[in-house]
Amino acid sequence: MLAKEGASVIFVGRNLERGRKKEQEIQDAGGKARFVRADVSDRGGIASLKSLVEREYGRLDVLFNNAGILLTGSLEEITDEDWDRSYEVNVKATLHMCQAFMDMLKKSHGVVLNNASINGLHSYIKGRRSYMYATSKAANIQLTRYLAKNYAPDVRVNAICPGMTKTNLFTNRDFSRFKDVNLLGRMADPMEIARTAIFLLSEDSSFMTGSIIVVDGGETIH
Repeated sequence: MLAKEGASVIFVGRNLERGRKKEQEIQDAGGKARFVRADVSDRGGIASLKSLVEREYGRLDVLFNNAGILLTGSLEEITDEDWDRSYEVNVKATLHMCQAFMDMLKKSHGVVLNNASINGLHSYIKGRRSYMYATSKAANIQLTRYLAKNYAPDVRVNAICPGMTKTNLFTNRDFSRFKDVNLLGRMADPMEIARTAIFLLSEDSSFMTGSIIVVDGGETIH
């Protein structure tokens, strides 16, 4: 969707085959896209990514921190390894990307969008096994607010909090089990989340920073 709006998109992931396929799909549709294989929880990979962006593009207008991992367990089941991995991907990756690219975003008066979750909101405490996911997403939300406060007016920083969405975070793909999860009686299609992301990354949201936007079909009040 960003490519359709005319952006030159650099997107990052660990799966080379899937990334190259998506890159080709965007290009075949007439968009500009570049896939970079990297792990955003690794500082070395982020440093290489920044060098490429500086060298080949010379500027950065928007940064969408969209990596996430969903690990669950009861209190007794949580391991240090799972806890640390949850925070590495859901919080530290966002921190490291912002540390790396904030200077470029300040020059372009750009925008940062962090993908959090309704699980990180104090008003939403469902699920008895979401300690790692929920607390890491709450940290992501607070990180968003601090970034917005410290980098205004040069850079706008917002967060999006999706509800249940049909993505590959779920290993069990029987989404019918979530039909009663919200007021609309269904899960979100990823493109419905994407449309909100486009708004928050564009000038249409020019008077918004530090905003935490819920897109959940009424799940948090259900």
